[in-house]
Amino acid sequence: MAALRVLLIGDDPLARSALAALLAQDAGLLLVGQAAPGEAAPLLPALDPDVVLWDAGLEHERDADAPLHGSERPLVALVAGEAQLALARAAGARGILRRDLDAPRLLAALHAVAHGLVVYDDAAAAALLRPVAAEPRALVEPLTPREQEVLQLLASGLSNKEIAQRLAISEHTAKFHVAKLLQKLGAESRSEAVFLAARMGLLVV
Repeated sequence: MAALRVLLIGDDPLARSALAALLAQDAGLLLVGQAAPGEAAPLLPALDPDVVLWDAGLEHERDADAPLHGSERPLVALVAGEAQLALARAAGARGILRRDLDAPRLLAALHAVAHGLVVYDDAAAAALLRPVAAEPRALVEPLTPREQEVLQLLASGLSNKEIAQRLAISEHTAKFHVAKLLQKLGAESRSEAVFLAARMGLLVV
């Protein structure tokens, strides 16, 4: 039986190296490549992975860009906390696991997701299934129609440059809109903004 082909994505080279060593423990997995999130999409045709493993990093680090937006490749996301859960879901992750998950469960999850299953670890499932508060936090100021567009693209994992291209505006203007969104949502990061917007019912599924 052929080994499962895995593409590893993450911003931190040291974290990627650690994950690569972990994947090497499973003879049924073959690491076909590593890349930063913004560099992964062009590699797909040549590498042809069966499953993609994305390390979203730590929440106090710079905002993570969701990889492979619109791709049909099965994606497993490693998240540090709740603010990254909405980003992982928006990226289409079929597996969402905490970064401190033990190796056997991670390896099992990669096989399961590659074969069509959806896998959330206990911590991720508890957060995703938690009821939304009856009275969610109100916006500091209503969003403009343009900010609604930017929010939806932000939730899809697009960078400022990609948002600018999609809306035919300058990257500087896109960055301004994102900053205003964070201010109005009372968020400190892009991933937290998506998480809060989802809780407020502001995202169109």
